[in-house]
Amino acid sequence: MSETHFFDHNDKTTWLLQGDSTCTVNTTKLIPVIAPSILASDFTNLEKECADVIRYCEWLHVDVMDGHFVPNISIGPGVVECLRKTSNKLYDQSTEKDRKHWFLDVHLMVSKPLQWIEPMATAGASQYTFHVEAALEEEKENNKESTKEDLAVLQHVCETIHAHGMQCGIALKPATELTDAIFTLIDTKQVDMLLIMTVEPGFGGQSFRENVLHKVRALRDRYPLLPIEVDGGLSEKTIDAAAQSGANVIVAGTSVFKAADRPAEVRKLKEGVLRHVQA
Repeated sequence: MSETHFFDHNDKTTWLLQGDSTCTVNTTKLIPVIAPSILASDFTNLEKECADVIRYCEWLHVDVMDGHFVPNISIGPGVVECLRKTSNKLYDQSTEKDRKHWFLDVHLMVSKPLQWIEPMATAGASQYTFHVEAALEEEKENNKESTKEDLAVLQHVCETIHAHGMQCGIALKPATELTDAIFTLIDTKQVDMLLIMTVEPGFGGQSFRENVLHKVRALRDRYPLLPIEVDGGLSEKTIDAAAQSGANVIVAGTSVFKAADRPAEVRKLKEGVLRHVQA
């Protein structure tokens, strides 16, 4: 098995905070981060499922959907709180030296990203990733006379996330392109990770869209050490295209949780990243 990098929710020196000099991860070379999406797990055995994959993966990816920004409804702060309590319980019960408090990578596919920052922080989310499209639309709905520039709107969301003690990610739908506002957020280290959706957000099990990878390439060319996440249709068959473009954070739901040999599948994903991002 390829090395599993250590991320601990209770130890921020292990995080990917771009504006914090105490964080030493990812500062000299990119590392592979595998984040199985629990949406593809067996929810009747969620504790067992999560405890299994986190042994050989870095993060747990938690998809939150509100039935408005996307046409599906999934889970909310209650499940995140249960995951955090479970993680704490298992940590306290373990005697292994490599035990860790699970890093919960929470992807908000919701219409009002500002509304859920405090509840998710209280529940125990480690990273809060919001959609640029939703944040800009929320500003318009809240203030129809608003003259705020996109950058100011996005900065406010990012600042609020960091103020609540979480790592901040921003996500783009397949049709949304990179903008100067996004580049400014990265340049000023207000964003810790970019998520490029390789499917339409809302449902698991979709086919990988290779035609969005130009955004990953543009980001990697400009930011050699920026954590870039891809989500949707990632598997042994698509990892090379994603990693060759520059992605190093891989969300994989169906391909991991439904695999006959989960550790072997994760090893293939990590090896795919290592073949390209550290080449």
